[in-house]
Amino acid sequence: MPTYFFHWTEEIVDHLQENHVSPEDFEIVMQDPFSQKTVSRSTKRPARIGITDDGRVIFCVFEWVDQNQTQIEPITAYEID
Repeated sequence: MPTYFFHWTEEIVDHLQENHVSPEDFEIVMQDPFSQKTVSRSTKRPARIGITDDGRVIFCVFEWVDQNQTQIEPITAYEID
C-alpha cells in the first residue's frame, strides 16, 4: 500500500464536503493500490478513480507536490456513476 502525505487546507476540505466527499474518502481512494490511475480531461492533472469504504465510486483530482510523488495536494473529488 502506498504511503502519501496530504496537504489539506480548510478550503479544499470545504470544497470536498460540498461534493459529499470527506478527506478520509479521498485518502482511501488515493492509497488503494487497486484504484485506477487516470488524468482529468478538463485540467490534465493526475487523478484516481476508486471505491470508498461505503461503496461509492469517486474521482479524485490532485497534484504532486514533490518529484518523489509522495506528497499530494488534493484539488477536487466527486462521486461518479
